[in-house]
Amino acid sequence: MIDGVDDENLERRNVGRTRVLRNAKIILPRRSSVMHCTVQNITSGGACLKLANTYGIPENFELTFELGRTRRPCRVVWRTDNLLGVAFEGEAAAE
Repeated sequence: MIDGVDDENLERRNVGRTRVLRNAKIILPRRSSVMHCTVQNITSGGACLKLANTYGIPENFELTFELGRTRRPCRVVWRTDNLLGVAFEGEAAAE
């Protein structure tokens, strides 16, 4: 079990994940503000993000990393107090 998420929920994906510790930013829609987070693991279809607190994070947002060169639209699939499981949306998710 990792921070309240049981192993069964972590392993429902069909694609293997890559563990990373990469700083990223959540770009909140219509607020022009960002939240800092850490990408814990990533696949071609989504990621696990660690934040100080997930309260107030909307169901859809953009994730940016690599110093802002990459932006990915995301949809929240699951959440705990400090973790978000997100699916990448749109064309970029098919890469």
